Amino acid sequence: MPLPLYLLAVAVFAMGTSEFMLAGLLPDIASDLDVTVGTAAMLTSAFAIGMTVGAPLMAGIARDRPARSGLLGCVLVFSASHAVGAATSSYPLLLATRVTSALANAGFLAVALTTAAALVPSDKKGRALSVLLSGTTVATIAGVPAGSALGAQLGWRAVFWAVAALCLPAAAGILAGIPARRAERDVAGGPALRSELAQLRSPRLLLVMLLGALVNAATFGSFTFLAPVVTDTAGLGELWIPVVLVLFGAGSLVGVTVAGRLSDQRPGLVIAAGGPLLLLGWPALAMLAEEPIALLVLAFVQGALSFALGGTLITRVLYEAAGAPTMAGSYATAALNVGAAVGPVIAATTLTTAVADLGPLWASGALVAVALLIAFPLRAVVAGPKRRDAPVTRANAPVNVEGRRNPVEH
Repeated sequence: MPLPLYLLAVAVFAMGTSEFMLAGLLPDIASDLDVTVGTAAMLTSAFAIGMTVGAPLMAGIARDRPARSGLLGCVLVFSASHAVGAATSSYPLLLATRVTSALANAGFLAVALTTAAALVPSDKKGRALSVLLSGTTVATIAGVPAGSALGAQLGWRAVFWAVAALCLPAAAGILAGIPARRAERDVAGGPALRSELAQLRSPRLLLVMLLGALVNAATFGSFTFLAPVVTDTAGLGELWIPVVLVLFGAGSLVGVTVAGRLSDQRPGLVIAAGGPLLLLGWPALAMLAEEPIALLVLAFVQGALSFALGGTLITRVLYEAAGAPTMAGSYATAALNVGAAVGPVIAATTLTTAVADLGPLWASGALVAVALLIAFPLRAVVAGPKRRDAPVTRANAPVNVEGRRNPVEH
């Protein structure tokens, strides 16, 4: 895989750390800014909404600009918004910085997904995506626990400053690894924005976006509420919470890595094998959560299965949106973040039911079941055999990082 992919993954790591770190910082933020924890939790919702809206918006703005300038601009805005957030004593301003951060994150990820796909041959998109998403999974393994520890020692503002600083080497990597030339699309080869948006009328594209959103909703629905399962259901101490989250993150890294090698050539295998196992895993975790060993093992397994299946479906989005070379990444980003926003909301409604803290695990199982019920009768569409995707015409040839069409192979 090209070195620029790994440089992009560094930025994804910083942004992923920011996205997930608030779970352990909300009480501190609420106390410092004199708001309730529920009000402080709106910072998480604002970020998710900003990501969902920002992906197509920012991709549309950046589509006629060089990839490097778009990526660099998003990273610098993301860094600056965290610096402002760290310095402010105003909750409304902090909320505004989270929306700004989300827009920058969404824009970066949308452009980065498209750039990653353009950096590799047309049948290697899945592997490129796995490298990019590894930044997110490493954030759950190392970034979030480190942020929680830093916040406990020095306060939440120190974590915001750390994220702002972490963006600077990522910006340097983008300057060093991504060419600076302006886009040079020819009329015949570069589809207009209206044409790219028209891809959203494709039933195949909408199907894989829906499935990706459902699986991601299941993932984040349970991930968000794992802490009370660890302490209340399993009876473990609070120090075990980061251990379980790290195990989930380690599993997710394994999942995206394995799926990255299969999702281009054999996506149907990943979906057919991983889907039923993921469906069984969430109820199994709910029923066995009282057993600490089972909890630890299943946290790892569910992390691996969730990201393997979710990553494969998002790769399918990039293939189905091949006719939208500059907007495909935003469609994948939107699908991911619709799931990330909706999943915790659905999971939260189960906390007041008879199943209490285990409700989110059962809700995740239900979301995966819905996804599989939709996917099963349309499995040939979801699998998208390689022989259909591999040929690329000049009308949908991916754009390289310099803005030129990659050569078309016949």
